[in-house]
Amino acid sequence: MLLSKLLAPLGLSCGEDLEITDIVYDSRKAGPGCLFVCIPGSAADGHGFAPQAAAAGAAAIVAQRPVEAPGAQIFLTPDTKKALSLISAAFFGEPAKQVKVIGITGTKGKTTTACMVRAVLEAAGHKTGMLGTIGAVIGEDITPLPNTTPISYEVQKHLCRMAAAGCEYCVMEVSSIGLKDDRVYGLPFALGVFTNFSEDHIGGVEHKDMEEYLACKAMLFTMCPVGVVNADDSSTEELLKHSTCQVYRYSLNGAGQLRGEDCRHLNQPGLLGVEFQVSGDLNFTAQVGIPGRFNAYNALAAIACCHQLGVPVEAMQQGLASVKVKGRVEPVPVPGNYTLLLDYAHNAVSMESLLTTLREYKPKRLICLFGAGGNRPKVRRYEMGEASGRLADLSVITADNSRFEKVEDIIADIKIGMAKTSGKYIEIPDRREAIRWCLENAGEGDIIVLAGKGHEDYQEIEGVKRPFDERVVIREILEEMGK
Repeated sequence: MLLSKLLAPLGLSCGEDLEITDIVYDSRKAGPGCLFVCIPGSAADGHGFAPQAAAAGAAAIVAQRPVEAPGAQIFLTPDTKKALSLISAAFFGEPAKQVKVIGITGTKGKTTTACMVRAVLEAAGHKTGMLGTIGAVIGEDITPLPNTTPISYEVQKHLCRMAAAGCEYCVMEVSSIGLKDDRVYGLPFALGVFTNFSEDHIGGVEHKDMEEYLACKAMLFTMCPVGVVNADDSSTEELLKHSTCQVYRYSLNGAGQLRGEDCRHLNQPGLLGVEFQVSGDLNFTAQVGIPGRFNAYNALAAIACCHQLGVPVEAMQQGLASVKVKGRVEPVPVPGNYTLLLDYAHNAVSMESLLTTLREYKPKRLICLFGAGGNRPKVRRYEMGEASGRLADLSVITADNSRFEKVEDIIADIKIGMAKTSGKYIEIPDRREAIRWCLENAGEGDIIVLAGKGHEDYQEIEGVKRPFDERVVIREILEEMGK
């Protein structure tokens, strides 16, 4: 694409108009004819690498301040993060004009709600892609992403892929960090969704306090014409203080235009879920094969979102009844009369929420297999051990991603938290063998949850990533057991 067309959204003009081969923000990927954007970061500042990009053949440099880049045209702009988003959109042909983008933000429930929205839209016959924790999803193809909301160049690249594949919609998880870092700057969202708000991502390079955290999430509702929000969350009105969109509220407590009532459990071996009556602007019964009252909230958010998009009730019922979310209380088929679930819970808050929810289904035994990540604060391990010790009938302590630490040292830290409770536990450091133990010792009416890995398909031990998809591991062990 011509340099002049890429610079136009920034209000800049060029001297010599060149054909630009790619947009690059990492100097190590620079090559002949590319445009290099200098992005300031917490660990490194791209302005310091402009000479290397120019030496590698970059034809143009976009920066916030003067840089040395012999042989390249240099263009200055007030904010290169915003510039990268606008330039990337132009480079990939403004794909958001072809694919309607639905943005979902909130502390919890983004992934599950996104999967529900996608399932409903596809049940209605609309090909739909997804961007978020699970990856960039187009049909059955999943491309891993480095962040829930990747840098703007990657957002635009994947939207372009979706447009080429014939997608009508993209459902995107929009993180507070993604909004803060302008990864979706200028993106014309068709609709925004807010799930809930609680403490998370505070400190370090994330958010300085809860006020900033909420303010960043609120940015989404200045970028869309319609906002679908949880009327029961105490932060909603503060979130909407500076919104510019039409607001549509959903509620399980009778406060919204769309309401959920008479929420009840669905409970049978291999299937835990919720059922509730939808009232207000719509009237029907919704069933979801994912447990927990919070998933009634997620489902109601998906219903409200899809109602705003004109999706018929039949598609809502069909999509919600069939939706499965990889790694989020995900059921795995087993030959016995017990329930086996996979979940991404990897801290005390998510562990507590998960186990409290599963307790409501009155299992004969609740067995929780988990470990903790290496090279992370030890307090997380103490807290996870204490949560599982209080809420599970039996904890199976094992490896997660130990990274550069010894698995045995991490388990010892988990046991410090476990010792604050009267909870029973066993230690099996090898995660595969720990899973085997659970399958061999499962009893009728048990609920077994493998926590911490969720959607991940690898395990990182001693700094080396190895393939480890728990679905594959379970299937292999069952085959070895002759089941």
